[in-house]
Amino acid sequence: MAASSLLLPLVSLNQQLSLDSSSLKRSSSFCFGGLKHGLRRPNLDKSKVSMSVSVGYTTAIDDALFTDYKPTTAFLFPGQGAQAVGMGREALKVPAAAELYSKANEVLGFDILDVCINGPKEKLDSTPAIYVTSLAAVEILRARDGGQQIIDSVDVTCGLSLGEYTALAFARAFSFEDGLKLVKLRGQAMQVAADAAKGAMVSIIGLDSDKVQQLCDAANEEVEEAEKVQIANFLCNGNYAVSGGVKGIEVVEAKAKSFKARTTVRLAVAGAAHTRFMDPALSQLESALSATEIKTPRIPVISNVDAQPHADPETIKKILARQVTSPVQWETTVKTLLSRGLVKSYELGPGKVIAGIVKRMDKTSLVENISA
Repeated sequence: MAASSLLLPLVSLNQQLSLDSSSLKRSSSFCFGGLKHGLRRPNLDKSKVSMSVSVGYTTAIDDALFTDYKPTTAFLFPGQGAQAVGMGREALKVPAAAELYSKANEVLGFDILDVCINGPKEKLDSTPAIYVTSLAAVEILRARDGGQQIIDSVDVTCGLSLGEYTALAFARAFSFEDGLKLVKLRGQAMQVAADAAKGAMVSIIGLDSDKVQQLCDAANEEVEEAEKVQIANFLCNGNYAVSGGVKGIEVVEAKAKSFKARTTVRLAVAGAAHTRFMDPALSQLESALSATEIKTPRIPVISNVDAQPHADPETIKKILARQVTSPVQWETTVKTLLSRGLVKSYELGPGKVIAGIVKRMDKTSLVENISA
């Protein structure tokens, strides 16, 4: 379309810093649009809210800072594929939302709002417009009566695939501009990877994850290693995306009915996202992430890779790089939020795919869509 838990202890400053603990430079907090307002800290066990001894300008961050988060209100951000020509019109009515598009124009070098509103669809699909539009939806909500109170109540956030970057920007892990640069580069790197090894994706509707895995296993018996497939997106029971070589995907489609799938839907994507097919994108993405200032999020941001929140900036960078080659654990993410007491969630951006998934998993869930 982005698993085991990484609940990691503090390390001594004399130890080698690795995936679970790292250093970052101290700097002042930033904001974009109207997001300079304070965000409420999650309800955490005080024993977990600790950091290592700081020396000079570096501080080792406990990656398990948010382990015991207790969600009440969540912001959920859609991924690439939710975009549609015509989105962005509401942003014209809200100065803070319109300002985000102006900032995006400076980074991208073209009028992204014009492409959102007027298309063409082919160009829209090749841009990071969903990132800009979803954050514009935050500003549209803020402009509503009671909107700021809703934003202040948010104590957890997450996003589907590219939407994870949007969630991190909302949580102030990086600036709006830096996030936009990252998602632009991510898209370009993934396109290069897709061109290098032709792949495809298909949604399997009507089967549970075990049956979809059996379907993949059966297809893989009939194709060469380079064409093999895997589950790439665990959305919810009855809706899973499979990625892999074109021939492997064709076998999956041919066999789906015999496994009692209701239907299959070939996705309009250029490659096999969230699989090894994206390996060529890793080095460029890792380099860009390494050069980007990332801070500990102000609220938990749930990772697509392991369905866990991470606090350590260096861990976040590594997780984001892994995201393009790892299955998206969205089903586990939503189940965990609901089991931990989530009261209400908001889908910010075009479409209602995420809201539909949440409702499918719990019909009593309160979900509201804020479009732009």
